[in-house]
Amino acid sequence: MFQDPLTQNYDAIVVGSGATGGWAAKRLSEAGLSVALLEAGRSVSPKEFTEHMPAFQLKYRNVSMDWLKSRPIQRQCYACMEYNYDWFVDDLQNPYSTPADRPFSWQRLRILGGRTLVWGRQSYRLSDLDFKAASHDGYGQDWPISYKDLAPYYDIVEDYVGISGAAEANDALPDGHFLPPMKMSCGEVHFRNVSAKRFARTVTIGRTAIITQNHNGRVACHYCGPCERGCSTFSYFSSPFTTVKDALKTGKCTLITNAIAAQVNMQRDSNRATGVTFVDGLTRQAKTVRAKTVILCAQALESTRILLNSRIGNSSGLLGRGLMDHSTGSGASGELAQFDERPSPYSGPHRANGIYVIRFRNTSKGSQQKNFIRGYGFQGSAVPGHNFNAPGFGADFKRAVKDGAYSINLGTFGESLARDVNFVSIDPNLKDAWGIPALHISMAHGENEKALHADAGAAAAEMLAAAGAKNIRIKTTVAEPGMAIHELGTARMGDDPKKSVTDAYCQLHDVPNV
Repeated sequence: MFQDPLTQNYDAIVVGSGATGGWAAKRLSEAGLSVALLEAGRSVSPKEFTEHMPAFQLKYRNVSMDWLKSRPIQRQCYACMEYNYDWFVDDLQNPYSTPADRPFSWQRLRILGGRTLVWGRQSYRLSDLDFKAASHDGYGQDWPISYKDLAPYYDIVEDYVGISGAAEANDALPDGHFLPPMKMSCGEVHFRNVSAKRFARTVTIGRTAIITQNHNGRVACHYCGPCERGCSTFSYFSSPFTTVKDALKTGKCTLITNAIAAQVNMQRDSNRATGVTFVDGLTRQAKTVRAKTVILCAQALESTRILLNSRIGNSSGLLGRGLMDHSTGSGASGELAQFDERPSPYSGPHRANGIYVIRFRNTSKGSQQKNFIRGYGFQGSAVPGHNFNAPGFGADFKRAVKDGAYSINLGTFGESLARDVNFVSIDPNLKDAWGIPALHISMAHGENEKALHADAGAAAAEMLAAAGAKNIRIKTTVAEPGMAIHELGTARMGDDPKKSVTDAYCQLHDVPNV
C-alpha cells in the first residue's frame, strides 16, 4: 500500500545524492535503516549521455544561446557545454554574492548524482601530512583523526568503486587497493624516468575512478574520452548508477527529487533536530520530512548554507569560516621534440586520465621551504597533438599546427590555508528563485599560496627542461578561487566545541543528531 513519504518518520534524512550522499544512503539502508534521500534536482537517465555524439550533431553546434545566457558562471567549467548544461544550476535562478575584489567561481550541479556525473575522477588518499599538518609546520590545527583511522574506510570505498592506479610506496600519497593502471605514453615514461633519476620525484599514472577491467557489474572503460558527458557503460564512478542504485534496491530508501533543502527543523527547547523543510522545485511549495537523524551531504557550501539558514551549529562562531579551495593556475608546458609521433585519429593514449607528480615540497627535513608551508602536486600529460602554440602566420602557421608536436604539460594543485578571513555567510538582500536566502562568498588567496605557486611554476619548468622539452612556457600565478572545484572547509572538525563546528564523526557539537 502506498504511503506518502512526507508522512513517515525516517531513521535518517540524507540531503544530497552525490559522492557522500550516495554512500550515506547506501550504508544506512543496507544496515536496515529507513532513509529519505533528498535531491534538489531531477533524476537522470543514461539516455541523456552524449559521450559518443560529435558537436556537429548538436542543434547549435555546442554554442547554444540559452547555455551562454543562463550559465555565465557554470560555463567557466570545461565540463559545462551544450551537451549537458541543464545538469548544472541556472546561475540566474541560483545567485550568490561576492565582494568586488574577491571573486569566487562556484560550480554546481542540480541533478541526481550531482558532480559525480562530471567530476575529474582523480581519487587520492590523504596522509598524515594532511591530517597532522599543524604538527609538521605549526600552522592551524590538526584534524581529530589520523590516516590510520580512515585507512579501513578507504579500502571499502576503493574496493567498491574501482580505482585504477599504481602503487608507489610514497608516504606523501598512501597506496590503495588498485585495479590495473592505465598505460603511460612513451613521453610520459621518459618524463617519469628522468624525474626519478634527476630529482628523486615520483611520477605516477593518475589514480582514477575509472575501471580498467569489469568490476562489480560494470564494464571496463573503452577509452572514448569525454567522461563529463556521461558514460553509457558506467565505467567511471557516478552515484546514481552505483551507491544510490544499491540504496534504492534495499526498499528502505525513498528518493525525493526536486527537493531543495531550506533548513533543518529543531525540536522546541532542545538540541535535537526533527527533520528538514524543503521547497518543491516544481511547485515552489514548502514541505517537511521528519527523521531521527539529519545528514547534510549537499557539498561544503550548500551544507553550510543550510546550517546558516537554520541558525544552528554556530556556538563557536566558526560556521562558515575557513573556506578553502585547492589553489591552481601555475605550471609549465612545452614540446618533447625527441618524439616524432604526430597527431592522428589513432595517436594515443586515448584515456580520460593523466599523470600525477606526487608532492615533494615540505614533506621531510630535506625538502623544507623557507617562503611557504604545505605543498602541491602536478597533474599533467605528454601526448602528440596539434601545436596551437606554434609561431608564425598564414600558411606556415597552419602547416605547423597540422604537423603538431609532442606536447607535455604540468598543472598545479596546491593547498590553500584555512583562514578565517575566507568565509561564507548569508546575504541579507539576496534570495534564490525559490525564496531561500543565498550565500555571500568572500575568499582570496594569500601570500603563502602566491609563494607556493611561484615555486611550482619554476619547479615544473625545471622538470620539463630536464626531460628535454623545448619552447617551455611557465605560469606562476594563482587562479581565481573556486576554479579547482574542490571547495571545502566552513565547518571545521575538532575535539574542542569552542574551536570547531563538528566532532571527529562530523556530528555538530551543538546538535548531535545532525
